[in-house]
Amino acid sequence: MSITTILERCCETVGEGPHWEESTQSLLFVDLLNGRVFRWDSQTGKHEYVQLDGTVGFVVPSSKGDLIIGLNRTLARLDFSTKEVTPIVSIEEDLPKNRFNDGKCDPVGRLFAGTMENETKPTVLSLEKGGLYSFDKDNKMKTHATKISISNGLAWSLDHKTLYYIDSLPRKVYAFDYDKETGDTSNQRVVIDFGEGTVETMGFPDGMCIDEEGMLWVACFAGGKVVRFDPNSGKSLREVPIPGLRTTSCCWGGPNYDELYVTCGCTGATEEELEKYPQSGSVFKVTGLGVKGLPPTVYDG
Repeated sequence: MSITTILERCCETVGEGPHWEESTQSLLFVDLLNGRVFRWDSQTGKHEYVQLDGTVGFVVPSSKGDLIIGLNRTLARLDFSTKEVTPIVSIEEDLPKNRFNDGKCDPVGRLFAGTMENETKPTVLSLEKGGLYSFDKDNKMKTHATKISISNGLAWSLDHKTLYYIDSLPRKVYAFDYDKETGDTSNQRVVIDFGEGTVETMGFPDGMCIDEEGMLWVACFAGGKVVRFDPNSGKSLREVPIPGLRTTSCCWGGPNYDELYVTCGCTGATEEELEKYPQSGSVFKVTGLGVKGLPPTVYDG
Protein backbone atom coordinates (compact mmCIF):
# COMPACT_ATOMS: atom_id res chain seq x y z
CA MET A 1 0.00 0.00 0.00
CA SER A 2 1.18 3.51 -0.82
CA ILE A 3 -0.23 6.92 0.12
CA THR A 4 0.76 9.96 -1.94
CA THR A 5 -0.31 13.58 -1.75
CA ILE A 6 -1.77 14.73 -5.07
CA LEU A 7 -2.61 18.27 -3.91
CA GLU A 8 -0.88 19.69 -0.89
CA ARG A 9 -2.96 21.85 1.48
CA CYS A 10 -5.26 22.93 -1.36
CA CYS A 11 -8.29 23.19 0.95
CA GLU A 12 -8.28 26.05 3.43
CA THR A 13 -11.38 24.83 5.30
CA VAL A 14 -12.96 21.41 4.77
CA GLY A 15 -11.95 19.36 1.75
CA GLU A 16 -14.96 17.17 0.94
CA GLY A 17 -17.04 15.30 -1.59
CA PRO A 18 -14.45 13.59 -3.83
CA HIS A 19 -16.07 12.27 -7.00
CA TRP A 20 -14.32 10.69 -9.98
CA GLU A 21 -15.29 12.22 -13.32
CA GLU A 22 -14.83 9.37 -15.77
CA SER A 23 -15.26 11.46 -18.92
CA THR A 24 -12.21 13.59 -18.11
CA GLN A 25 -10.28 11.18 -15.85
CA SER A 26 -10.39 13.92 -13.24
CA LEU A 27 -11.14 14.16 -9.54
CA LEU A 28 -13.85 16.59 -8.47
CA PHE A 29 -14.05 17.78 -4.87
CA VAL A 30 -14.98 20.86 -2.83
CA ASP A 31 -13.49 23.15 -0.22
CA LEU A 32 -16.82 23.22 1.57
CA LEU A 33 -16.83 26.34 3.72
CA ASN A 34 -14.78 28.30 1.18
CA GLY A 35 -17.30 27.67 -1.60
CA ARG A 36 -14.74 26.25 -4.03
CA VAL A 37 -15.32 23.47 -6.56
CA PHE A 38 -12.08 21.80 -7.71
CA ARG A 39 -11.17 19.67 -10.69
CA TRP A 40 -7.83 17.82 -10.67
CA ASP A 41 -6.72 16.33 -14.00
CA SER A 42 -5.05 12.97 -13.34
CA GLN A 43 -3.35 13.01 -16.74
CA THR A 44 -1.65 16.41 -16.40
CA GLY A 45 -1.56 16.75 -12.61
CA LYS A 46 -2.97 20.26 -12.95
CA HIS A 47 -5.93 21.57 -11.03
CA GLU A 48 -8.28 24.54 -11.12
CA TYR A 49 -11.26 25.68 -9.14
CA VAL A 50 -14.38 27.81 -9.37
CA GLN A 51 -15.07 30.22 -6.52
CA LEU A 52 -18.72 30.42 -5.48
CA ASP A 53 -20.66 32.47 -2.96
CA GLY A 54 -21.51 30.32 0.04
CA THR A 55 -20.94 26.73 1.10
CA VAL A 56 -20.71 23.84 -1.36
CA GLY A 57 -21.57 20.47 0.12
CA PHE A 58 -21.07 18.24 -2.92
CA VAL A 59 -20.33 18.12 -6.64
CA VAL A 60 -21.39 15.40 -9.11
CA PRO A 61 -21.28 15.33 -12.93
CA SER A 62 -24.48 15.30 -14.95
CA SER A 63 -25.42 13.60 -18.20
CA LYS A 64 -25.63 17.05 -19.83
CA GLY A 65 -21.91 17.63 -19.32
CA ASP A 66 -22.13 20.17 -16.53
CA LEU A 67 -21.92 19.67 -12.76
CA ILE A 68 -24.60 19.47 -10.07
CA ILE A 69 -23.74 21.16 -6.78
CA GLY A 70 -25.30 21.72 -3.37
CA LEU A 71 -24.80 25.47 -2.92
CA ASN A 72 -26.01 26.56 0.52
CA ARG A 73 -29.59 25.18 0.50
CA THR A 74 -29.90 25.29 -3.29
CA LEU A 75 -29.48 22.50 -5.78
CA ALA A 76 -27.82 24.09 -8.79
CA ARG A 77 -26.04 23.44 -12.08
CA LEU A 78 -22.46 24.65 -12.56
CA ASP A 79 -20.77 25.16 -15.92
CA PHE A 80 -17.17 24.76 -14.85
CA SER A 81 -15.71 26.46 -17.92
CA THR A 82 -17.89 29.58 -17.79
CA LYS A 83 -18.39 29.50 -13.99
CA GLU A 84 -22.09 30.09 -14.57
CA VAL A 85 -24.44 28.85 -11.83
CA THR A 86 -28.06 28.00 -12.63
CA PRO A 87 -30.30 27.33 -9.60
CA ILE A 88 -32.61 24.32 -9.84
CA VAL A 89 -34.49 24.27 -6.53
CA SER A 90 -34.02 25.56 -2.99
CA ILE A 91 -35.14 23.46 -0.04
CA GLU A 92 -35.87 23.82 3.68
CA GLU A 93 -36.91 27.46 3.41
CA ASP A 94 -38.06 27.28 7.02
CA LEU A 95 -34.53 26.35 8.17
CA PRO A 96 -32.31 29.25 7.03
CA LYS A 97 -29.31 28.00 9.04
CA ASN A 98 -29.25 24.73 7.12
CA ARG A 99 -27.08 23.79 4.14
CA PHE A 100 -26.48 20.84 1.87
CA ASN A 101 -23.77 18.40 2.90
CA ASP A 102 -22.87 15.15 1.13
CA GLY A 103 -24.53 14.03 -2.12
CA LYS A 104 -24.25 11.16 -4.60
CA CYS A 105 -26.24 9.51 -7.39
CA ASP A 106 -27.98 6.16 -7.15
CA PRO A 107 -27.36 3.42 -9.77
CA VAL A 108 -29.93 4.88 -12.21
CA GLY A 109 -28.93 8.54 -11.89
CA ARG A 110 -31.17 9.94 -9.16
CA LEU A 111 -29.39 12.41 -6.92
CA PHE A 112 -29.45 11.81 -3.17
CA ALA A 113 -28.32 14.67 -0.93
CA GLY A 114 -28.64 15.50 2.74
CA THR A 115 -28.66 18.61 4.89
CA MET A 116 -27.48 19.81 8.27
CA GLU A 117 -27.32 23.00 10.27
CA ASN A 118 -24.21 25.13 9.78
CA GLU A 119 -21.77 24.29 12.56
CA THR A 120 -20.46 26.91 14.99
CA LYS A 121 -17.33 24.71 15.07
CA PRO A 122 -16.76 21.11 13.90
CA THR A 123 -19.52 18.78 15.22
CA VAL A 124 -21.10 21.63 17.26
CA LEU A 125 -24.59 22.43 15.96
CA SER A 126 -28.28 22.00 16.74
CA LEU A 127 -29.12 18.33 16.45
CA GLU A 128 -31.69 16.64 14.20
CA LYS A 129 -32.28 19.67 11.97
CA GLY A 130 -31.33 17.97 8.69
CA GLY A 131 -32.83 15.48 6.29
CA LEU A 132 -32.08 13.17 3.37
CA TYR A 133 -33.68 13.87 0.00
CA SER A 134 -33.60 12.59 -3.56
CA PHE A 135 -34.12 14.38 -6.86
CA ASP A 136 -35.11 12.54 -10.03
CA LYS A 137 -34.28 13.62 -13.58
CA ASP A 138 -37.27 16.00 -13.53
CA ASN A 139 -35.94 17.45 -10.25
CA LYS A 140 -38.92 16.10 -8.32
CA MET A 141 -37.90 15.84 -4.66
CA LYS A 142 -38.62 13.00 -2.27
CA THR A 143 -37.89 12.92 1.48
CA HIS A 144 -36.23 9.77 2.84
CA ALA A 145 -35.19 10.71 6.39
CA THR A 146 -35.77 13.55 8.84
CA LYS A 147 -34.27 14.52 12.21
CA ILE A 148 -30.77 13.99 10.83
CA SER A 149 -27.90 15.78 12.59
CA ILE A 150 -25.03 15.60 10.07
CA SER A 151 -26.11 13.98 6.82
CA ASN A 152 -23.11 12.28 5.26
CA GLY A 153 -21.86 9.26 3.31
CA LEU A 154 -23.95 7.39 0.75
CA ALA A 155 -23.42 4.09 -1.06
CA TRP A 156 -25.53 1.42 -2.75
CA SER A 157 -25.03 -2.33 -2.47
CA LEU A 158 -23.84 -4.26 -5.51
CA ASP A 159 -27.33 -5.66 -6.17
CA HIS A 160 -28.79 -2.13 -5.79
CA LYS A 161 -31.25 -3.37 -3.16
CA THR A 162 -29.69 -1.57 -0.18
CA LEU A 163 -28.85 2.08 0.43
CA TYR A 164 -26.15 2.72 3.03
CA TYR A 165 -26.23 6.09 4.75
CA ILE A 166 -24.30 7.88 7.49
CA ASP A 167 -25.50 10.32 10.13
CA SER A 168 -22.22 11.38 11.72
CA LEU A 169 -23.29 12.43 15.20
CA PRO A 170 -25.03 9.24 16.26
CA ARG A 171 -21.80 7.75 14.79
CA LYS A 172 -23.74 5.14 12.86
CA VAL A 173 -24.04 3.73 9.37
CA TYR A 174 -27.62 2.87 8.46
CA ALA A 175 -29.10 0.68 5.77
CA PHE A 176 -32.41 1.07 3.95
CA ASP A 177 -34.14 -1.39 1.68
CA TYR A 178 -33.96 0.27 -1.74
CA ASP A 179 -36.27 0.04 -4.75
CA LYS A 180 -34.22 1.06 -7.77
CA GLU A 181 -37.27 1.43 -9.98
CA THR A 182 -39.16 3.86 -7.74
CA GLY A 183 -36.32 5.29 -5.63
CA ASP A 184 -38.25 4.41 -2.48
CA THR A 185 -36.49 3.58 0.80
CA SER A 186 -37.81 1.55 3.73
CA ASN A 187 -36.79 -0.54 6.75
CA GLN A 188 -34.09 1.73 8.19
CA ARG A 189 -31.68 -0.12 10.50
CA VAL A 190 -28.17 0.22 11.91
CA VAL A 191 -25.45 -1.85 10.21
CA ILE A 192 -22.33 -0.25 11.72
CA ASP A 193 -22.21 1.41 15.14
CA PHE A 194 -18.98 3.15 16.11
CA GLY A 195 -19.97 2.60 19.72
CA GLU A 196 -19.32 4.35 23.01
CA GLY A 197 -15.82 5.11 24.18
CA THR A 198 -14.28 5.10 20.70
CA VAL A 199 -14.36 8.78 19.72
CA GLU A 200 -10.66 9.25 20.41
CA THR A 201 -9.64 6.28 18.30
CA MET A 202 -12.33 6.19 15.60
CA GLY A 203 -13.65 9.73 15.43
CA PHE A 204 -16.92 10.21 13.53
CA PRO A 205 -18.08 8.38 10.39
CA ASP A 206 -18.13 10.87 7.51
CA GLY A 207 -18.06 10.13 3.77
CA MET A 208 -17.88 6.62 2.34
CA CYS A 209 -17.74 4.49 -0.78
CA ILE A 210 -18.17 0.80 -1.63
CA ASP A 211 -15.79 -1.65 -3.28
CA GLU A 212 -16.36 -4.44 -5.81
CA GLU A 213 -16.69 -6.95 -2.96
CA GLY A 214 -19.53 -5.01 -1.34
CA MET A 215 -17.46 -3.73 1.57
CA LEU A 216 -17.77 -0.13 2.80
CA TRP A 217 -14.84 2.27 3.11
CA VAL A 218 -15.68 4.90 5.73
CA ALA A 219 -13.68 8.09 6.29
CA CYS A 220 -13.27 8.77 10.00
CA PHE A 221 -13.37 12.48 10.83
CA ALA A 222 -11.10 13.23 13.82
CA GLY A 223 -9.83 9.67 13.47
CA GLY A 224 -7.21 10.20 10.75
CA LYS A 225 -8.12 7.03 8.90
CA VAL A 226 -10.33 5.26 6.40
CA VAL A 227 -11.78 1.99 7.66
CA ARG A 228 -13.05 -0.90 5.56
CA PHE A 229 -16.17 -2.45 7.09
CA ASP A 230 -18.26 -5.48 6.32
CA PRO A 231 -21.84 -4.12 6.37
CA ASN A 232 -23.20 -7.62 6.89
CA SER A 233 -21.41 -8.16 10.20
CA GLY A 234 -20.62 -4.55 11.14
CA LYS A 235 -17.01 -5.60 11.74
CA SER A 236 -13.93 -3.57 10.87
CA LEU A 237 -11.74 -5.38 8.34
CA ARG A 238 -8.89 -2.96 7.70
CA GLU A 239 -7.66 0.51 8.62
CA VAL A 240 -5.77 2.88 6.33
CA PRO A 241 -4.06 5.73 8.21
CA ILE A 242 -4.40 9.14 6.54
CA PRO A 243 -1.97 12.06 7.11
CA GLY A 244 -4.88 14.35 8.02
CA LEU A 245 -6.71 13.88 11.32
CA ARG A 246 -9.92 15.46 9.98
CA THR A 247 -10.43 12.83 7.28
CA THR A 248 -13.71 13.60 5.53
CA SER A 249 -14.45 11.37 2.54
CA CYS A 250 -13.17 8.93 -0.06
CA CYS A 251 -13.95 7.67 -3.54
CA TRP A 252 -12.54 5.22 -6.06
CA GLY A 253 -10.91 6.53 -9.21
CA GLY A 254 -8.25 6.01 -11.82
CA PRO A 255 -8.56 4.10 -15.12
CA ASN A 256 -9.17 0.82 -13.28
CA TYR A 257 -10.87 2.24 -10.18
CA ASP A 258 -8.15 0.78 -7.99
CA GLU A 259 -7.06 4.14 -6.55
CA LEU A 260 -8.72 5.47 -3.40
CA TYR A 261 -8.87 9.26 -3.22
CA VAL A 262 -9.24 10.80 0.22
CA THR A 263 -10.05 14.36 1.33
CA CYS A 264 -9.52 16.02 4.70
CA GLY A 265 -10.00 19.38 6.37
CA CYS A 266 -8.17 21.79 8.63
CA THR A 267 -10.93 24.02 10.02
CA GLY A 268 -10.88 23.89 13.82
CA ALA A 269 -7.43 22.33 14.01
CA THR A 270 -5.15 23.50 16.81
CA GLU A 271 -1.53 24.49 16.25
CA GLU A 272 -0.52 21.27 17.95
CA GLU A 273 -2.68 19.24 15.57
CA LEU A 274 -1.28 21.04 12.51
CA GLU A 275 2.25 20.35 13.71
CA LYS A 276 1.40 16.66 13.97
CA TYR A 277 -0.60 16.62 10.72
CA PRO A 278 1.03 19.24 8.47
CA GLN A 279 -0.79 17.79 5.43
CA SER A 280 -4.21 18.78 6.79
CA GLY A 281 -6.31 20.19 3.96
CA SER A 282 -4.57 18.04 1.33
CA VAL A 283 -5.95 15.41 -1.04
CA PHE A 284 -4.40 11.94 -1.01
CA LYS A 285 -4.27 8.93 -3.30
CA VAL A 286 -4.02 5.42 -1.85
CA THR A 287 -2.82 2.62 -4.13
CA GLY A 288 -1.98 -1.05 -3.73
CA LEU A 289 -5.06 -1.89 -1.67
CA GLY A 290 -5.74 -5.09 -3.59
CA VAL A 291 -9.36 -4.22 -4.25
CA LYS A 292 -11.22 -1.96 -6.67
CA GLY A 293 -14.29 0.20 -6.69
CA LEU A 294 -17.00 0.78 -9.28
CA PRO A 295 -17.58 3.63 -11.75
CA PRO A 296 -19.83 6.33 -10.22
CA THR A 297 -23.19 7.23 -11.72
CA VAL A 298 -23.81 10.70 -13.14
CA TYR A 299 -26.99 12.70 -12.55
CA ASP A 300 -29.50 11.80 -15.25
CA GLY A 301 -31.17 15.17 -15.46
